[in-house]
Amino acid sequence: MGLFVSIEGIEGSGKSTLRSKLAEIAPRDELEIVVTREPGATQLGRSIRTLLLDPENLDITPLTEVLLFNADRAQHLQEVVRPALERDALVICDRYVHSTLAYQGYGRGLPMDQLKTLSDFATGGLLPDLVLLLDLDPKEGLARAMQRKVRSSGVYSLAAQQNDLNSDQAWSKFEEQELDFHTRVRDGFLELASADPDRFVILPAQDDAETLAKKATDAVRRLLNS
Repeated sequence: MGLFVSIEGIEGSGKSTLRSKLAEIAPRDELEIVVTREPGATQLGRSIRTLLLDPENLDITPLTEVLLFNADRAQHLQEVVRPALERDALVICDRYVHSTLAYQGYGRGLPMDQLKTLSDFATGGLLPDLVLLLDLDPKEGLARAMQRKVRSSGVYSLAAQQNDLNSDQAWSKFEEQELDFHTRVRDGFLELASADPDRFVILPAQDDAETLAKKATDAVRRLLNS
């Protein structure tokens, strides 16, 4: 059985950059590595991603939102994650169940026990072997996200990007939430990490990309060698 690593954090924390850096582990170790993300790693998931991240869909209720995320996750596990793990690959996933708990639980206020039950049903209880949590002050994270929006010419076009797995440039409704929401999400991630210290490694996202990549790579190598 392979190893499963997820990357978590608030908006603007650098998950996509770190995901790309970790992919460089494979050539040196002759290891198959599968880099993926949620939502949107399957054909069905890309349609769900468009619905979830479109700022025009502000009328989606928190319950509908979490059901869509878990539908994407169930399909993602069936098509991508479980087959890769069965091939003894290293799977690196940008967001997984802890994002749902942090955003829809701590952020939106849905009952945590029900979210955990739903996640267990959608995943069959599959959790990552390692969670790399990029921790960042929400003010800085939202500032980074705004800079990213400006660099992309301020044009929101998720439909044009949805087929690019390495692109995370869309200015989504999650980035447009108030600061208090993102603060609750960040606090939620830290509480989840505190409750499961053997699974989580907290990385200071204000570090430069190379420093972060080294810390993350060291954590993954410890997992591979254990």
